[in-house]
Amino acid sequence: MSKMIGILTSGGDSPGLNAAIRGIGKALLGRYGMKVIGFRDGFRGMMENRTQLLDSEALSGILTLGGTILGTSRDKPYAMPVAGKLRDMTEVIVDNYRKHHLDALVCLGGGGTQKNAYHLMKQGLNVITLPKTIDNDVAMTDVSFGYDTALGIATEAIDRLHSTAHSHHRILVLELMGNKAGWLALGAGIAGGADVILIPEIPYDVKKVAAAILRRSHRGQGFSIVAMAEGAISQQVATELDEAGKNKGGKKKEKKRQAEERASNNKPGNSQFLAQQLEELTGLESRLTILGYLQRGGTPSAGDRLLATRLGTACADLINDGVFGVMVAARGDGVEPVALKDVVGKRRTVPLDHCWIESARSVHTCFGD
Repeated sequence: MSKMIGILTSGGDSPGLNAAIRGIGKALLGRYGMKVIGFRDGFRGMMENRTQLLDSEALSGILTLGGTILGTSRDKPYAMPVAGKLRDMTEVIVDNYRKHHLDALVCLGGGGTQKNAYHLMKQGLNVITLPKTIDNDVAMTDVSFGYDTALGIATEAIDRLHSTAHSHHRILVLELMGNKAGWLALGAGIAGGADVILIPEIPYDVKKVAAAILRRSHRGQGFSIVAMAEGAISQQVATELDEAGKNKGGKKKEKKRQAEERASNNKPGNSQFLAQQLEELTGLESRLTILGYLQRGGTPSAGDRLLATRLGTACADLINDGVFGVMVAARGDGVEPVALKDVVGKRRTVPLDHCWIESARSVHTCFGD
C-alpha cells in the first residue's frame, strides 16, 4: 500500500508556505507514489480531524499564492482552548494520526511549531519540519522561508518614506516586525539606507540617536529615517529587565514587563514613545509608520519560492529514506537534516559581530549605542 503523509501549517502565515506545500506534495506524489493529506488550521485542525486531500489538482497553481491554502493557527497540542479552558489534546492528535494510518507528519512553521512538533515526536509520531518565519529567527538554519519576501516589502517601504521625509524635513520612524531578533529591521535598514537602525540585540540610548540625527541636520540633511524592530528596547529598559531576571520569578516578571511596554505608549522601548522623544530632543517633526501585517502578505518572492521548493522536495526525500525527528535546514546551497532536539528552545539572533552590522557602521549608520 502507498504510504500516507500528513501536512499542516502552524503559527503566523508567511510567504512561501504554499510553495513548500507544493514542493513536498508534488515530490511525494510524483517521485515516490505516496498519498498526501493536509490538516486544516494547524494542530487544531488535526485535533478536530479536519482534512483536505492534497492531490495534483489541489497543488496546482498555488506556487505564487501568499498565505497557506491549509489555514493556520497558534494552538498548541498540549494547551489548546476547548470549551473555554486550556486542555491537553495530545492524545486526540495522536489518535487521529493513527486513524489516518499516517507514516509521517510534516509541520511547517517557526520556533513554536518546532517545539510542538518535537512534543509529538516524543509521543512516538514520525515528524519532520520545515523552518518558516519572516523574522528569520528559527535556530540551526541559514535562513527561513518568508524572510526574503518580508525583507523586500520592508525595504520598499523605506524607499517610499524617503521622499516624504526629505520633502517635509521630518524624522520618520518605521516599526518592523522582529520581537526577539532584528534580522528584518537590520536587512531592510541597510538595503533601504536608513540612518538609524534599532534592533533587540543592541539596546539603544535615545540621546545618542537624537545626537546622530542632529549631526545630520547640522550638515544640511534635514531628514532622517529610523528603522526599528518591534522588540528593540532602550538601555534603561534592558537594565531593568536584566535586574528583574536575576530576581526570584524574574522570567515571569520579564514577560509581564515586556507585555506592558508594548501595550503602553508611555514606556521606553515603544516606537510611538521613541518618535515623541526624538521630536522633543531634536526639535524636528517626527512621524511613526507601523508596517504590521503588510510585511508578511502578498505574493512570495522568487527567493522564497526557490527556498521553499528546495526544502520541500528535500523533505520528501528524507521521508522516503525514513529520516524523522528532524528539521530540514537550509545550509548554503544545500540542505541538512537537524535533530529537532537541537532546534527547540533556541533562537537565531543577530550576532553583534555580524558582517551586516559592521557594514552598516562603516556607512555611518547609527545603532543607538
